[in-house]
Amino acid sequence: MDTLGWDSCDIIIVTGDAYVDSPSFGMAILGRLLESQGFRVGIIAQPDWQSAEPFAALGAPNLFFGVTAGNMDSMINRYTADRKVRSDDAYSPGNVGGKRPDRCSIVYSQRCKEAYPGVPIVLGGIEASLRRISHYDYWQDSVRHSLLTDAQADILLYGNAERAIIEIAHRLAAGNVIADITDVRGTAYMLQDIPADYQVLDSTNLDKPGRIEKHSNPYEYTEEKPDSKPRSDSPTEMTIQFVSKADRQAKQKEARNKTVIRLPSHDVVSSNAALYAHANRVLHLETNPGNARALVQNQGGKKLWLNPPPQPLSTEEMDYVFDQPFARVPHPAYKDARIPAYEMIRFSVNIMRGCFGGCTFCSITEHEGRVIQNRSEDSIVKEIESIRDTVPGFTGVISDLGGPTANMYRLACKSKEIESNCRLPSCVYPGICSNLNTDHSSLISLYKRSRNLPGIKKVLIASGLRYDLAVESPEYVEELVSHHVGGYLKIAPEHTESGTLSKMMKPGIGSYNRFKELFEKFSKKAGKEQYLIPYFIAAHPGTTDEDMMNLALWLKKNGFKADQVQNFYPSPMATATTMYHTGKNPLKRVRKDSETVAVAKTAKQRSLHKAFLRYHDPENWSMLRDALKDMGRTDLIGNGKQHLIPAYQPRTGAKHKSARSKNSTRPAGSKPGKGKILTQHTGLPPRTHTEKS
Repeated sequence: MDTLGWDSCDIIIVTGDAYVDSPSFGMAILGRLLESQGFRVGIIAQPDWQSAEPFAALGAPNLFFGVTAGNMDSMINRYTADRKVRSDDAYSPGNVGGKRPDRCSIVYSQRCKEAYPGVPIVLGGIEASLRRISHYDYWQDSVRHSLLTDAQADILLYGNAERAIIEIAHRLAAGNVIADITDVRGTAYMLQDIPADYQVLDSTNLDKPGRIEKHSNPYEYTEEKPDSKPRSDSPTEMTIQFVSKADRQAKQKEARNKTVIRLPSHDVVSSNAALYAHANRVLHLETNPGNARALVQNQGGKKLWLNPPPQPLSTEEMDYVFDQPFARVPHPAYKDARIPAYEMIRFSVNIMRGCFGGCTFCSITEHEGRVIQNRSEDSIVKEIESIRDTVPGFTGVISDLGGPTANMYRLACKSKEIESNCRLPSCVYPGICSNLNTDHSSLISLYKRSRNLPGIKKVLIASGLRYDLAVESPEYVEELVSHHVGGYLKIAPEHTESGTLSKMMKPGIGSYNRFKELFEKFSKKAGKEQYLIPYFIAAHPGTTDEDMMNLALWLKKNGFKADQVQNFYPSPMATATTMYHTGKNPLKRVRKDSETVAVAKTAKQRSLHKAFLRYHDPENWSMLRDALKDMGRTDLIGNGKQHLIPAYQPRTGAKHKSARSKNSTRPAGSKPGKGKILTQHTGLPPRTHTEKS
């Protein structure tokens, strides 16, 4: 500040992550964007939260404090799926855990208020996005208020908040009061009374079937009853007025913009599982920026108001975001300290945002939206060249060209009108929508141009691949397999059983088999020995013990021995988390007597589901034997190839072949020494480094 001649900052962003000046970190993007708009931006990264003093390090901001937990929810960052404290933190220098408090956004907001009372607090980031309404909290095993209520902040921004934060900054700079900024999309705030010009729809009336009237037969003769009203001798003159489609749509849009849906209150959803699931269902139905309406929910005497989601950024706007002058390295204050999250994205390029997959365990759609937002090919190539020329340690290998998904670049609905009116949670489940364009030619062109750039030896693809989309374009699979796989390609079928997959909204294992055929065909054509590594989730809602047993049998049949696995992790606001908490299925209309979802909640059952994925580990054999006996499947216990686990148990302390030995972790048909399979699934949204404040 002294060097720049600043006597104060306009905006101070407080973040739970170490500061890395890269477009893969939300606070860097927002800081650079606000800077481009003429604002003086300061950043306080990972302050000591034990007192308010570190929050006063840059003085009082002229406009507001922007508070974010960082690129991950602070509770997921701090605890494992079994609620055990992590010792590491990929977003901290030295990979050291404990650099941020639990419920980071709440604590930071309190300290900012203590440091400078009266300065507005603006919440953002994925922690804010996924806690914007009353939500189930896995760590407390209870329903918590909106983060806005708990943090007592002034406004909450959800989703990718570039437009919202810039508009709020300009309005405050123009002299507006934060309490008067109520019309910005992608924001939530508290109010006392619903505006008088809004029509209020009760969500419980909105999402239930109405009375079905029997249709009369137009050819049926009905004799007129004596007491019926006599017909007039002269017919009534009627003027038929035709309303144009454009006028009708304009009236519908005007009505929608002045309609708010009332969700069940916090007190109700806290005590009623069916209404909690119902509220979650309505929230997800109102996420399309083209037709979403405002939502309101009573939170302890005040009303939480959620404006409709932000409109997706255009390609030109995306280019502007990513073309900011990022240094692409951590702050020099960290010196040589290793920051694993930075190392993971150091040589990777984010080409798009959003996901229309709708997987129920994932939070990408709730945060980034389902409409894909694309950068231009020129902008992406410019970033690759910048990495090549400026990032220390670059060896010529781009580690990833992707985002939330590897292959949704420039894929979209064929009709903008259909896209803006659709309320389906997925474009690819239960099958690929006929209105979805699945042409991968733009992505193929990008891959070819990128790998042919001077100084680029290899361009790898590490983001999650939608193989059900990839099989629609064999040309894409050939380009991917021939030039962009480094020996192993990780994909995520997640499960094999239809009951579980239906609760995940994932394609059947047949899609995996079709992709596997193409993968092996083009690997052979390219003269390369390459292998698919499938990811699986244990204990996902909708999964029975029998489902996990069948998955284990599939793994054994196909020669897979998972090295590291993890149980389903209930992240806030995800549809699968609602299933976990309520035992209801919000993918359908929710009633008290509606479908019950099987949920593995006890530590014993969750351990069993995890053990099935590691059927080859002798430490799990005793547990699996007991379970198979209880299931009446003793036919799977024995020493033959057809058995899942052996009948014997190694002596305590006896040396047995480690599950991590190189021979035990190879897929069937691979050769020794080719490396170890690491089948690991965190249960978190893929590519957490792409999630922005």
